[in-house]
Amino acid sequence: MTIRVLLVDDQPLLRTGFRLILEAEPDITVVGEAGNGSTAQDQSRALLPDVVLMDIRMPGVDGIDATRRIVRDAAPGAHVPRVLVLTTFDLDEYIVEALRAGASGFLLKDVPPDELVQAIRVVAAGDAIVAPSVTRRLLDKFATRLPSAHQQATPARVHRLTERELEVLRLIARGMSNAEIAAELVVSETTVKTHVGNVLTKLALRDRVQAVVLAYETGLITPGAIP
Repeated sequence: MTIRVLLVDDQPLLRTGFRLILEAEPDITVVGEAGNGSTAQDQSRALLPDVVLMDIRMPGVDGIDATRRIVRDAAPGAHVPRVLVLTTFDLDEYIVEALRAGASGFLLKDVPPDELVQAIRVVAAGDAIVAPSVTRRLLDKFATRLPSAHQQATPARVHRLTERELEVLRLIARGMSNAEIAAELVVSETTVKTHVGNVLTKLALRDRVQAVVLAYETGLITPGAIP
């Protein structure tokens, strides 16, 4: 299966660089480019990409609003592109909002080419990119913008989880992969996949990224508590 990618960045040179990297892969094709969020929305609707590689800071409609529109505009049951957000990290203060808007993860703009390619494949397959070190630093940095456990009651649906599923959710929030969770809990990776699926289904979450944000919002994980 060929993964169809839409590149969204207001810098043409960056788009060209990404295109050269991605089109060198036999299973990836770049179907279009956009220099702002408004064009990205139109291109996404017309080209039906599998993955949108989305910059945050752009003139006019930014990456956050564009992500929200792309995810929101999809008709029920219709194809919904997966959005992979690009960030310079030190400058972008809106990554949490991007995740809430429907992004399936984020990458740093200086990501090595092989990691960029792998991230696109992972997202296209329906999973999410949650880089452990970056995720923890971002959520810690912007934690004051998230409700604390004292400010927001734990959603009723969290109580649907079993003790093991809660444990798995906490480990997901620490940025651990299925293999790492399996090693931590001394169970098989297949068992972990089952638990992760149950967590996402019971909490009505789209992917692991939303699980991370929910864990912080509900106080299951507290900012600064993870080494």
